Amino acid sequence: MEVGERVRARVREVLPGRTHASIAEEIGMTPDAFSRAVNGSRGFSAAELAALSEVLNTSMYWLATGERDPAEALVIARHDFDHDTRSRHADWDELKATVDKVSLAYRQALLPSKSADVPSDADAVRTALGDGFVRAFAERLSDVYQIDVIRVGGLRNACSAMIAGRVVIVLNETGNWFHQNWSLAHELGHVALGHADMPEPATHGEKDAQESAANAFAAELVLPRDEVQQMDWTSVSGDEIATDLWNWGVSSDALRRRLAVLHCPTSVTVNQMLGWTTQKILRKFPSWNGDGTDQITERMDAAASRRFPLELQAAHVELISQGRLSKATLAWMLDVDEDEIEIDEPDTPDADIDELARALGFVAT
Repeated sequence: MEVGERVRARVREVLPGRTHASIAEEIGMTPDAFSRAVNGSRGFSAAELAALSEVLNTSMYWLATGERDPAEALVIARHDFDHDTRSRHADWDELKATVDKVSLAYRQALLPSKSADVPSDADAVRTALGDGFVRAFAERLSDVYQIDVIRVGGLRNACSAMIAGRVVIVLNETGNWFHQNWSLAHELGHVALGHADMPEPATHGEKDAQESAANAFAAELVLPRDEVQQMDWTSVSGDEIATDLWNWGVSSDALRRRLAVLHCPTSVTVNQMLGWTTQKILRKFPSWNGDGTDQITERMDAAASRRFPLELQAAHVELISQGRLSKATLAWMLDVDEDEIEIDEPDTPDADIDELARALGFVAT
C-alpha cells in the first residue's frame, strides 16, 4: 500500500463525512494537489504529512512507511479500579484519547529520548528527590529522573507511558493537590517497579497485583513507615496532624489508611479528625503555616493548572516558526485558540503566474 492509499484508507476510517477538498484546505494544499497526492501522481511533502498526521490523528511515521511508529506511546499500566468507590470502571477510551494527543505532540517535536532509571526502593527515591519534594513533585521528577509530567483537564485517572523514548506521567488538573501527589507517587511506582517491561496483565487479579505494588511504593514514598510509626497517634494534637499532612502532601484519608495498614494505635479523637476533609484540618489548625499566606490556595491553583514541559512547547514554537508545523497541537497544549498564538511564520512565497495560468487551463501544457 502506497502513501496515498494509506491516506485514503485513514480518511474513510476516521473522517467518513469529510471531503478531500476540505481536508486539503485544512492542511494548506490545493484540492488538485491533494487529489494527485492521494492518487500517487505526486508525493506529499514532510510538512504536508505532518499536518495530515494531526488531522487524521495518526502517526506521520505510519503515513510515510505503513509501519507502526516506534515512538508510539506504550502505556505502563491501565487503571480500571477506583479505590475510592471500590468499583471498576471503563474510561480507558477517554484516557487513551488524551495519551494519543500527548504522543502526537512528542512525535511532532522530534525531541531526543531520555532515560529514567528509577530505583525500586522508595526510600532511595525519597532521598534522591530531596526534602519537601511533594511541593515541587513534578519539577523534582524532571530534574532527578528525567520524567516528564503533564497535567490536562477532564481525566478520571492518571497514566504513565513510554512516549518517544521518554517516561511521561499524565495527570488530571485538580485542586486536590494531595490526590495529585498520590497519583504521581503511584505512577512513579509503576515506573520504578518495571511494569513497562512486563507483559500486559491478562486478568483482573494480575492487574490488581500491579496496582497494589504501585500503591505500596507510593505509601512508603510519601508516608515513610519509620516516620509514621515513631509518632504516638493516641496523643497527637490537631496541630501536629495538620503539620504532618501538609509536609507529607497527602490527604487525611491516605493517612488514615496508612495507619490502619501499619497497625498504629489511634485515639477516638484522632480517628474522628482523620474523618474530616484535608482542607478542614489544615484550616482549623493553621500553626503549620509559618508565613501566614494562603499557601493552601496557592497549592490548589498550581495543581489545577495545565502543564506541559517547556522543552516540548519550545520545540513546537521553533517548528511553527520554520513553517514545519501548524499551531494546532501547541494550541491544544496551551488550551487556547490557534488565533491567540502569535508566532512569526515564514512568508508564503508569491504564486508563479505562469504555473497558475497553466493550472487554470489558460495556457496549453
